[in-house]
Amino acid sequence: MGSDDELWVFGYGSLMWRPGFYFEESPPGLLKGAHRSMCIYSVTHRGTPERPGLVLGLDQGGACRGVVFRVRSGHEEETLEYLREREQVTKVYREVVRPVQLLDGSDRKVQAICFLVDRGNRQYAGRLSMEEQFRIVSDSVGDSGKNIEYVLNTVRHLEDAGVHDRLLAGLAARLTGRL
Repeated sequence: MGSDDELWVFGYGSLMWRPGFYFEESPPGLLKGAHRSMCIYSVTHRGTPERPGLVLGLDQGGACRGVVFRVRSGHEEETLEYLREREQVTKVYREVVRPVQLLDGSDRKVQAICFLVDRGNRQYAGRLSMEEQFRIVSDSVGDSGKNIEYVLNTVRHLEDAGVHDRLLAGLAARLTGRL
């Protein structure tokens, strides 16, 4: 849990635009020690085992701007259950608690649940070339929809939150050109 028994959750990808749980506030935040990366083969949400998609993970090193959700009081346990069901379908993430600096002018730092990629998991793609990312994302579809929609939605919401991810925006631009 976070400070004062509050539960905070760090969102850096689809959680930013589709959290799926009750929250009281969602200020921007900065996580140090991990960066946003298209480094996970998706075999359920945005792909299949036969034709994996590619989704974001928090990989080691660097820093990541995202959104930090303060879970509504009384909804902590159901939120954790929901997140584990959503994020841990294939155990590709490690659920950890890390300090996240709030970027709302308050100078607060909170302890937040973060889902870091497990580099030992077979779905860990590592660092792929832009060409390989484009090839995978262009044609992949999973239970949550087309992989291309995931990338475009994520970039749009990142930009709306004032976060410009150069590599992800570059991939989105190439994908948009293909549509």
